[in-house]
Amino acid sequence: MRMLVQTLVLAISFSWAQAQSNEPVHAPVSTLVKAGRLLDVRKGEYVENAAILVEGERVKEAGPASQVEPHAPRDARVIDLGRATVIPGLIDCHTHLMARSSDSPDHYILALAKKSQAYRALEGAADARATLLAGFTAVRDVENEGSGYADVALRDAINEGLVEGPRMQVATRAIAAVGQYNPFGVSPDLPDFPTGAQMVSGEEEARRAAREQIGQGADLIKIYADWTHPTLTVEEMTAIVEEAHKAGLKVAAHATTVDGIKNALKAGVDSIEHGHRADRQAIEIMKAKGVFLVPTVAVIDAQAKAIGPGQLTPAQRTRFDAFVQGTFDEVATAKKLGVKIASGSDASSAEEHGRNATELASMVKRGLTPLEAIQAATINAAELMSWQDRVGAVETGKFADLIAVEGDPLLDITVLQSVKFVMKGGAVIRSN
Repeated sequence: MRMLVQTLVLAISFSWAQAQSNEPVHAPVSTLVKAGRLLDVRKGEYVENAAILVEGERVKEAGPASQVEPHAPRDARVIDLGRATVIPGLIDCHTHLMARSSDSPDHYILALAKKSQAYRALEGAADARATLLAGFTAVRDVENEGSGYADVALRDAINEGLVEGPRMQVATRAIAAVGQYNPFGVSPDLPDFPTGAQMVSGEEEARRAAREQIGQGADLIKIYADWTHPTLTVEEMTAIVEEAHKAGLKVAAHATTVDGIKNALKAGVDSIEHGHRADRQAIEIMKAKGVFLVPTVAVIDAQAKAIGPGQLTPAQRTRFDAFVQGTFDEVATAKKLGVKIASGSDASSAEEHGRNATELASMVKRGLTPLEAIQAATINAAELMSWQDRVGAVETGKFADLIAVEGDPLLDITVLQSVKFVMKGGAVIRSN
């Protein structure tokens, strides 16, 4: 009897396989995108009267329309963007899609106390969609502000097509020293109150946290090297870096004090996030070690703009102005020394998500050329994410992630704040 059943199963399997093999194989859908010009982000030059031939999710060919068009299949879908300028989909290397901060002094505590992880994930989905519609087709989400592993779920849901959003690398919970990250001011009678990051004390706790986050699906690890002062020790950070690098992942370090920055660099991190008080020596170390700088300066410009007359005392104004000037010096020195800069907006409120391109304008304000700012949000960002083989440029074999704007972003970087067309992986997401 058993032999009969096995024979029947084999026969059915063979028949099914044969039927499958006889089904017609459909070629990937082809799309021809035509535009007034295409920016070669490596050379900093425009291809005039350009065309991009997309096959399925990938770019098959890009260049002058006169060369590309003859290679397009007869049944290819044609998208004519007129005189628009096309550039690669932008990349934001410092987002917090799960964060929706407000001006309320207790907003962080209230969010942790009142919002479920499911609700936080839905907020993240809304923020992800706003980010994608703004032309950012990939992000590195550097910590989810106390929403557990909801960012892993969001990343996976986007990959499966359940919700619209950019390609994501997620850092999950991040790692901070006990008592040195949000929320602050929680009653000591609530020792189990949720925290914005995974708190550790000691090398072994740090190592365990890194292993746990990697096991739960982290694409990178985020650490807090300091807050108001240096926090995690070099030994704690070194243990985290060792675990991440063994797994082939990078480590991003929040660092805003000179000693915190240098400690993180000594531990072997791959990027310094913010780095606002970095001195020349710290930036020289970054250059020597090949560490990226993600300066996140747009939020500082927004803060400066929001400060009304009389809100700061003369002493506070002096300190704040010195801090802002330090961000100008930081970016200028990094540029002069040849440190690789990647764009990161640090968007963390409902109003900021989708306004990621303001970071590019703020970097130009600090001395980068528009091309250098665009490169920070394309080829440099792709390299930081180790995704240079798939995103960051409109090149054969890479994902067909494209955006289009009116005007010339090499003359006016702010035109990237008004994206008219977005394509992600060959699919049109936005078309005005």
